[in-house]
Amino acid sequence: MGAKLFCWPQGSPGIAMMLRALLLTGLLSWANGQEGQAMLPEEKSKIRDQIVEMFDHAYGSYMKYAYPADELMPLSCRGRVRGLEPNRGDIDDSLGKFSLTLIDTLDTLVVLNKLDEFEDAVRRTLRDVRLDNDVVVSVFETNIRVLGGLLGAHTMADMLRQRGKRMQWYRDELLHMAKELGNRLLPAFNTTSGLPYPRVNLRYGVLNPLSRTGTESDTCTACAGTMILEFAALSRLSGEAVFEENARKALDVLWEKRQRGSDLVGTVINIHNGDWVRRDSGVGAGIDSYYEYLMKAYVLLGDNVYLERFNTHYRAIMKYISQPPLLLNVHMHNPTVSVRSWMDSLLAFFPGLQVLRGDLKPAIETHEMLYQVTKQHKFLPEAFTTEFRVHWGQHPLRPEFAESTYYLYKATGDPYYLRVGQSIVEKLNAHARVPCGFAAVQDVRTGAHEDRMDSFFLAEMFKYLYLLFSEKNQLHFDIDDYIFTTEAHLLPVSLSTSQPPCRGNNTVRLNLFTYSCPSTQTLFPNNPSFAKTIRDSYKYLTGVGRAFHASPVRFEVHKGVYRVKLVAEVTQTTEEEEVEPLLVQLISPPFLGRTVLTAGPAKFGMDLTKQEHGVKGSIVKTSPYTACGPIENAEDLSGHIALALRGDCMFAAKAHRLQEAGAIGVIFIDHREGSNSAETPLFQMVGDGGSTADITIPLVFLFSQEGALLTSALEDHSNVDVLMLPKERRLGKTTGKRGGLCRAHGLVILLPTGDQGSTNFRLAEEGELEDGEARGPTLQFVLEKGEVVLEEEEYKQQGDSCLTPGDDHMPCFYGQTAASPPSHSANDPNTDP
Repeated sequence: MGAKLFCWPQGSPGIAMMLRALLLTGLLSWANGQEGQAMLPEEKSKIRDQIVEMFDHAYGSYMKYAYPADELMPLSCRGRVRGLEPNRGDIDDSLGKFSLTLIDTLDTLVVLNKLDEFEDAVRRTLRDVRLDNDVVVSVFETNIRVLGGLLGAHTMADMLRQRGKRMQWYRDELLHMAKELGNRLLPAFNTTSGLPYPRVNLRYGVLNPLSRTGTESDTCTACAGTMILEFAALSRLSGEAVFEENARKALDVLWEKRQRGSDLVGTVINIHNGDWVRRDSGVGAGIDSYYEYLMKAYVLLGDNVYLERFNTHYRAIMKYISQPPLLLNVHMHNPTVSVRSWMDSLLAFFPGLQVLRGDLKPAIETHEMLYQVTKQHKFLPEAFTTEFRVHWGQHPLRPEFAESTYYLYKATGDPYYLRVGQSIVEKLNAHARVPCGFAAVQDVRTGAHEDRMDSFFLAEMFKYLYLLFSEKNQLHFDIDDYIFTTEAHLLPVSLSTSQPPCRGNNTVRLNLFTYSCPSTQTLFPNNPSFAKTIRDSYKYLTGVGRAFHASPVRFEVHKGVYRVKLVAEVTQTTEEEEVEPLLVQLISPPFLGRTVLTAGPAKFGMDLTKQEHGVKGSIVKTSPYTACGPIENAEDLSGHIALALRGDCMFAAKAHRLQEAGAIGVIFIDHREGSNSAETPLFQMVGDGGSTADITIPLVFLFSQEGALLTSALEDHSNVDVLMLPKERRLGKTTGKRGGLCRAHGLVILLPTGDQGSTNFRLAEEGELEDGEARGPTLQFVLEKGEVVLEEEEYKQQGDSCLTPGDDHMPCFYGQTAASPPSHSANDPNTDP
């Protein structure tokens, strides 16, 4: 790369401003670098205290304004009682008039060391909660939240009682309540297949004329397959095998009904005949915790059958669904076909499950993708496209991203994940906190709130965040002796030895190493730098966040030499961390190459870096502009470069259509108003998970402001020819073999052509610049005594050819000195920076 030259006259404030700019750059670099730096114990402790304060605000608001109702309505400052508030459909199936939030939160109180509050909450539960209400509830939600909450609380109470200091009055009352609730859920399993009904009446069961349920024919895979942990724990703690047997039978049916060719399962299944109703397969909503419970059932219960089934499914997931960093939805019978262009936020749990298995690389990749989405939208939208646009804007304070962050930190020890956790804490306080608790976000694009604070926010979010910032010796128990349910309730792994597991056939024989947990077959080094090299490949996915390698500015003074160092701003980076910029250069009259737009590349299609002269053509606007339907102006596009708007469908789908229409290239323009390459890092466009090998035309991406200039040019002129090419091959650009030299009243500024190595800024006395120094990979500022190269009047005349600090009207150009005339008009707003 040629030299960029900046000149200041003697006695002007430019030098001081330059030094301040350098200092600011260094400080910004340092701030960005903090994301990967170690966190001191004092800072961790401060954030942990902040999490406790947030929990107190949420839990205290529930107890003050809502209890004994199931949930808090944080905007109304009152409890949500089913039947008294407008019906919300399936969401209300979680509410059973059994003080849901209190029960869901019980073991969180112990994790957060709130033992007095825990003891008080247990007494309230025993005194106030009834489980025989005439209410139709979700079998799945009641199992994971209420039954799991009672079992987790019993586990904690029993642990404290055995230590002899607390809960000495406790006589397993919570376990008795759990058994009662388990019996009230059992009627749901009275089907010909063994798959449970999705709903049950707590008082009347399923088929009773008064039950108002039993007419359903379908259930989701996760609904039927997320019972084994709670039901098996209840069996092993109570000695009654019926619960584990029913949950095991439901899992057996799902296993038998898997698609044998792909080893995938669908999303919705008929509970009577076992036929699949919805055949889309993924790891998000509708299926998620089925996979989770197979893996965790092996850990909790010690039954190899669960691990064998999980590993079979996992291989299929990694083959068909996982397209790092994306997790797609495919057709279970034809898994090479992606069935939708968006992902739901519930899949954020999956990196944590991959950590449990020991498969860290894809876990790191997907988690980083999710983190970049949160940077763009503050929270994970309920659903977002494969182009990381909002599909559904709600965010009900889901904890799955925090869960995976906790698992990744525990596995890698990488302080980066502490910084991710810190960002979660800050965003919750900034964008979800209200006077009466924390409110769900109705739309991440607007920040509007919803009058909703689900019980899982207290049960899971604060548990994972607190554990993330806690050391093992700061907890009242060894967290590794327990496994988390999908609702983050704690069950002891010692249950695997409390009684023999249900009998099963070991139909698959696996290598011994696959039975360890996490699996040592696929473990990667516990090395933060390893995780970083994986993450940095995905920093540009959403156009937010840039891999930054810098150290603080250091000033050194010795023997009259003043040094300003940005030690690592031009640190050598790996190829996968960089996004090589491309250009769209307007070459037809009246532009003649003077208007140059910075563009981003694609991971598929023609590689422009291998095209010596780029690709030239006239531009034509696509109809429809998004190119997400049949192309209506194929004749006009044939032999031309297509302009298409980002959004509504995937880049690859647009490229396929436009290539078929005869376009010789595509320029995608960002739909986000105001985006520009100066403020938003470039990213590489990715495919849709399917094959993109047949896409052979070049594809580039322009942000909104650059795209607007291109479309405006097309509107003003009947024909606009452009060149699509790499930045270093820009038409009309001159390059020097050695960097450039610009002297103005003794100031010599040199930027070398080298693009790697460290960068040093020097202010030195005359004569210190050695002959060979101008050739090395360093940037040197040399202040020489007495030399006057340009007089003040000459500087004024030539000022337009160099940019002084504070001026924003005109940049300098690659390969030019201060005395060189600019190669194009100073009022052209689209020069190459």
